[in-house]
This record gives sequence, C-alpha cells and structure tokens, in this order.
Amino acid sequence: MAFKYQHDLVTVADMSETEVLHKIKLAQLFKAGKRITLNRPVYAMNLFFENSTRTHTSFDMAERRLGMQVLQFDANASSVTKGETLEDTVKTIQAIGVDLAVIRHSENEYYNDLLKQNLDISIVNAGDGSGQHPSQSLLDMMTIYEEFGTFKDIKVSIIGDLNHSRVARSNMELLTRLGAKVAFAGPNQWYDDKFAKYGAHLTVDEVVQDSDVVMLLRVQKERLGDELNDFDEGKYHQKYGLTKERYATMKENSIIMHPAPVNRGVEIDSNLVESDKSRIFKQMENGMYMRMVILTDVMVAKGIINKTDLLGVD
Repeated sequence: MAFKYQHDLVTVADMSETEVLHKIKLAQLFKAGKRITLNRPVYAMNLFFENSTRTHTSFDMAERRLGMQVLQFDANASSVTKGETLEDTVKTIQAIGVDLAVIRHSENEYYNDLLKQNLDISIVNAGDGSGQHPSQSLLDMMTIYEEFGTFKDIKVSIIGDLNHSRVARSNMELLTRLGAKVAFAGPNQWYDDKFAKYGAHLTVDEVVQDSDVVMLLRVQKERLGDELNDFDEGKYHQKYGLTKERYATMKENSIIMHPAPVNRGVEIDSNLVESDKSRIFKQMENGMYMRMVILTDVMVAKGIINKTDLLGVD
C-alpha cells in the first residue's frame, strides 16, 4: 500500500511500515550511487539551537549531495539572541526564499506551533528536547534492517538514560509498530510508566544476553540537573554499561548500537566502540543516506522532485 508524501517530517509517531521500508530502500539506492534531479534551485537552512556534530553535519552533507544550496545559520549570532521567536525566525527565512528548514530545538514539540501556520517552508525535525528524533530513528531502522532483513520478532534492548532520550521514545514506538520486541534496562529513576506498554524493564545482564540488538543511550549530563552531583561514571559503567564481561555474554550474531556521541567508559567500554559487533559508525554512515531520503521525500511532496525519479522504490 502506497503512502502519501508529506510536506514536513517531525515525528515517527504515525509512520507506517510501508513508509519506513520505502525510506530504507531509497537510502540503500542512494548508498549504491543513485542520483535524483531537482526541478529548480532549492535552498535549505539548518537551524540548530542545541549543539550537534553528527546530525548537523549529516544533514548538511545530505543537502549538498542532493544539489541543494545551504544557507548558514548560527543561533548565537542570530536575532534569537535579541528575543525573536522561533516562529518569526522561520517566517523570515521563508520570506527570503528558503524552501526547507531543518530544526533542532530544546523545547519538546516545538514544531506544533509552526505546523499550525500552514507555512510554505517545510519543517524537518532534527530533534526536539526529550521528545522525538525521527532521522536518528530511521537510520537506526535502516541499520537493523541491513543486518537482519526484517524487524519481526527481533529483540532490541534500549539501555540507559531513558527519560531524557528522544532516541528511546522514537525507537520504541517505531520498533514496536514494525514487529520488533523491545525491552529496557538502566537506572530505575530514568524509567517510568510511559515505557511500560512498549516493553519490560529488566536488568542489563538479562537484556544483553537475550538481545539481537543492544542499543545503548548516552547519559545526557546536560539534562540531569541536580542528579549530576551524585553521578559516578565508573559506578554507572559497572552497573549499567556494556563492559567487556557483558560483551562476552552477547549472542553470536547480535550487534551494538549507540546514537552517539559516546561517553567512552560510561555507556560502553572504550575498546568495544569499534568491536566486531559494533555498528556505531555504520549508523553514522547510514544517517547521511537516510537524511538524503527524508529531504527527497519532502521535496517530492513540494513538487521539486518528480515522483517518477523514484520509480521502483515504492
């Protein structure tokens, strides 16, 4: 069943299996060298109000590989520092002809007010607070699919700083919808009832031994507040991290994932970041191709790319 190309991409909450598989297939074609044609010059701007290396540079590279022209934006040098609202910033760049805004913001669901405006400019969510991270979720789905060829009954454990993680929220929703079996592990204070309908909260040792995918989460020190005063990296690693001893208990064909940046020696032993089972840098590679897909599908919805360029994908 075909899906409708969307003018914006802000969440995976309503994303169907058909759409996910379409995106994975197109990303694999881009990875193999596929090119598309833009019907006219296209202008993009990446508005990052939180620090980022992977997501920011990945979107930037994806835009350039698609032939888009990228306008620079520095939040610290923008009129936001003078009190301009996000809505007015977006309307300003729309007024000068920007077609697409990729936005990362600390406010959960910042995009809701923008979507209510029915703007001509398209909004792509590059992460909102502890809410959603759709591009990371989709690149994770691509990485899992390339490894196993299916999602059905694949056991995925999500371990660590759950409460502060937009990756955990996006992935638990999408993985469950795609037929995977999700479980959680980590400190009790970072788990609550909102996760319960997606999977059980078990010990790290239990999930590491039983999982096909061991998905580690970064401890987000910048969001811990007063909890940071009592946080001990070494103790966390021994109790909740992927140690060499836990690595040795993993299933033969299981893999390690992490959205990065990695706190080496905290979520994972430093020597395991590039181990045989690790797909951490493969995720980063896949991320650029998946972000090419996200941008392409938005441009199809806007009539900037002909749908016939994607024949054989749907």
